[in-house]
Amino acid sequence: MQNLILASSSPRRKELLENLRFSFTISSSEVDETFDPKLSPDEIVMELAERKAQAVFKQNNHAFVIGSDTIVVADNEVLGKPNDEAEAFEMLRTLSGKQHDVFTGVAILSPTGTTRFYEKTEVWFWELTDEEIRSYVKSGEPLDKAGAYGIQQLGSMLVKKINGDYFAVVGLPLARTVRELKRLGYPMPY
Repeated sequence: MQNLILASSSPRRKELLENLRFSFTISSSEVDETFDPKLSPDEIVMELAERKAQAVFKQNNHAFVIGSDTIVVADNEVLGKPNDEAEAFEMLRTLSGKQHDVFTGVAILSPTGTTRFYEKTEVWFWELTDEEIRSYVKSGEPLDKAGAYGIQQLGSMLVKKINGDYFAVVGLPLARTVRELKRLGYPMPY
């Protein structure tokens, strides 16, 4: 059986792969996540995903390595993870009552080849009061998530509707990832 490695410490990505019954290990590495501001959102997430995968693949070139990165784009501004509660509050206020885009990029490096792709999902938020935003920020949930929210937990109450891949908003577009793994020759667990 080929080794599968998730190049991410994200508990959400880990849970998504576990739900598909994949056997894998986690090996995340610290990579520089700065990017050229002239890049488009899809180029940003694919480049960052590849950096993460590449850092792990260098030590594990016999394995299939999945790297992933997610950003939120609102009003042509990239929203990464907030640095503190005040920044999380401002991000959520920016998203309140509006549509924004979530881009998740994936890079899979393997002995049989490499692939990069991204998914873009449109997300609409309800109009939020400052009190609702403060309460959500106090939960602590927004602090480690792009755009300061997680769609799969308490943040689900902020989301009015989506158009696109729900799992890409969580952090890993599962159906596309599985198809790309299969195309590269990784054996399916079912």
